[in-house]
Amino acid sequence: MTNDTPKTIQIFLPHGDPRGIRVAEITTRIVQVIEVPRSLLPEFLKMPESDQVALYFLFGEAEDGADPKVYIGQTGDLRARLAKHNKEKEFWERALILISRTNSLTQTHALFLEWCCLQAARKAARYRDENGNSGSKPHTPAPLEADCREIYATGHTLLATLGYPIFTPVAKPLSATPPDELFYCRSAGVDGRGMYTEEGFVVLKGSFGQRAHGRSIVGMPAERQRQRLLESGTMQIEGETMTFERDHLFNSPSLAAAVILGRSSNGWIEWETKDGQTLDAVKRQNTRIA
Repeated sequence: MTNDTPKTIQIFLPHGDPRGIRVAEITTRIVQVIEVPRSLLPEFLKMPESDQVALYFLFGEAEDGADPKVYIGQTGDLRARLAKHNKEKEFWERALILISRTNSLTQTHALFLEWCCLQAARKAARYRDENGNSGSKPHTPAPLEADCREIYATGHTLLATLGYPIFTPVAKPLSATPPDELFYCRSAGVDGRGMYTEEGFVVLKGSFGQRAHGRSIVGMPAERQRQRLLESGTMQIEGETMTFERDHLFNSPSLAAAVILGRSSNGWIEWETKDGQTLDAVKRQNTRIA
């Protein structure tokens, strides 16, 4: 429920440190998202914003280097809830808290937003959620649900702006992707499809590569990444191949190619359009200054 209209977003640093607590808002709306490093949680709990009904997200990196983790919750007693999570949950490193500048969120808002956000996060599949059962959709009057949908859309934008695109899939649907934006990596026992995006290179679900790998990646990031993807279930072994069970974002085309081919690779050359144009030719050599 987001759109591509221009927006002005303000990020306030209450302590002047860009690595510390950050407060983000779209200047024409009442929703704020506050990012709090775990080490600064005591400082946040002294702020008046911590005394509100809130929706919150706890983010942390996975120990196996695979998909990062998130826990989504809501509460009418934010100070007590976050203090409890600080004592009992180990995985998280940063909390992001969604509140209303006018203190107008109710428990009914928060319950619906928790359910809505958990469904959206699971659909996007960027993060492994720590919630367990998501429960059923809470009963919410239609006017209030409409408010919640607007709050969700604002939260979507602010979370992504702060570096947490939790509700955005790593790749656009194939139905919305022009054929010339799809790239292929193929050889004996290898059939990869992918997209070059603003964040990196996405290998698409159903792609498969060689189970065996060459000496050129032994001890290298590509070998370690292969093992992590197998351990997390992103890839599954099927006979002599390894198949992607879901879309996966790599930070470079070359790492994506090396993982799927099982050897050291230049992804700018290995990934080609269906007409045989390399990723390099399409995305780098074709750049023109107007």
